[in-house]
Amino acid sequence: MTGVSSPKLQPLSLAEHAYTEIRRLIIRLDLAPGDVVREADLQATLDMSRTPIREALQRLARDHFVTVIPRRGMFVSAIGFDELAMLYETRAIMEPYAARLATKRGTQADWDEMADVLAESVLPGKTPEELLELDRQCHEIIWRASGNRFLTNTLDTLYAQSDRLWHMYLADGHGMGHAVEDHAAIHDALQSGDAETVAHLIEDHVNSFDAQVRDAVTTRLTAPLS
Repeated sequence: MTGVSSPKLQPLSLAEHAYTEIRRLIIRLDLAPGDVVREADLQATLDMSRTPIREALQRLARDHFVTVIPRRGMFVSAIGFDELAMLYETRAIMEPYAARLATKRGTQADWDEMADVLAESVLPGKTPEELLELDRQCHEIIWRASGNRFLTNTLDTLYAQSDRLWHMYLADGHGMGHAVEDHAAIHDALQSGDAETVAHLIEDHVNSFDAQVRDAVTTRLTAPLS
């Protein structure tokens, strides 16, 4: 039986790794909106064969990170202003729901792990990108504690798109300190089991980030040409 199952697991693992790495390239704008996505380039960059790369790209297309245009090729997807609004209104509904579930289902080990992340976030010298990663870790702990893998998978994709927006519009002049600080109050409410307070704080946290991105986009669109 072992000899039969192992070959099936390996391609899935490679495809998952390819998905994570290509998505990271898109989030960090190494592959920017509108860029052509070439399988051969990705095979060389990631040192992988064609099959896991192709599987990863199919999943990235479903998650709206890449767009396939027949007879033209595959391109990194853009995020329009209308899509930005849909992204954050979806997060503002789903994140508080996940937080309510986490308040009921999470364990002290989850909240201790979150406390460790928060302790790291206040160490001196953290860059905005490092703080963004710590912010993500806090969200991931809450998603995992919700005990709902469908929520976790969806929120992971939505957060990744938010992460990409931060790199597109806020990375040059926006610190993440305040965003990470929000999690201290969220952590306290989670640990005390106050589901409504947690949901309210999470919703405010998401909406605050949404407002900052909107302001940055509006400023970019209305700025005079230099």
